[in-house]
Amino acid sequence: MAMPRPTVAQFAYGSCAVILSTLALLLLSGTSSGAGVAAVAVVALALGLVVAVRVPGPRSRRPAVTRPATPLPVRATVPSPSREQVREPVHERAAS
Repeated sequence: MAMPRPTVAQFAYGSCAVILSTLALLLLSGTSSGAGVAAVAVVALALGLVVAVRVPGPRSRRPAVTRPATPLPVRATVPSPSREQVREPVHERAAS
C-alpha cells in the first residue's frame, strides 16, 4: 500500500511553522550553546510536522452517499358530490 503524498499546502504550512517557531524559540530562549540550538531545532521540526499533518488533505472526488428521503404518507380524500353534480336519473320516453 503506497503512502499518500503530502500536498502543497502541507509543505507550505509545515515549512513556515518550522522557520517561524525556530526564530521565535531562539529569540525567546536566548540560548547560544550547541545543545540548546539542537533542542530548539528538534522542537521546531516536531511542531512543523504536527502542523503539516493537521492541514486537511485533498477532498474525495466521490459524491457523498445520501439516503433517499422516506416518502411521507399520502391521504387520499374523495370530495363528496355537490348538489349540482347529483343528477336525477333520466327516463327515456317511449317513442309513440
